[in-house]
Amino acid sequence: MWAKLKPYFISIFISILITLGIGGLSAFLIRDNVYIYSLIRKPPLSPPAILFPIVWTPLYILMGISSARICLQKAAYPDDVFDAMLSYMFQLILNFLWAVIFFNMRTFLFAFIWLVVLWAGILKMIFKFSRLDTAAAYLQIPYLLWVTFAGYLNFMIYLLN
Repeated sequence: MWAKLKPYFISIFISILITLGIGGLSAFLIRDNVYIYSLIRKPPLSPPAILFPIVWTPLYILMGISSARICLQKAAYPDDVFDAMLSYMFQLILNFLWAVIFFNMRTFLFAFIWLVVLWAGILKMIFKFSRLDTAAAYLQIPYLLWVTFAGYLNFMIYLLN
């Protein structure tokens, strides 16, 4: 039984590590500039800064599990998996760079536009995932909702600052 489940768990573990690693690298790159969140005017519903890593960690874990589930479909649907994983990598790169644009460059309007593109990329990825594994697509819904909320925060921060 373990021999059959081992590739599944290894795939999930590696996918989670990659996703958390990319999120961690992004956090590392903005570490000297996250203080600006405490200095800028924020809209109603703005969470405290400490909440962001608390929310992002499980989101990255769900993203990793979801992408692993898609990768495990490779034998049956190699072209579709490749296409879906391209969408996953594209949105992950957009996600990675958003924090750099927002915190390091402090270009709030550009960051919002970038976030809209990210949101569309997530939606496209969810659609592609849904054709291969419904559960993998559903695992991305919290991420889409959080990025939607981040869009509200980003746009309002742009307006207020």
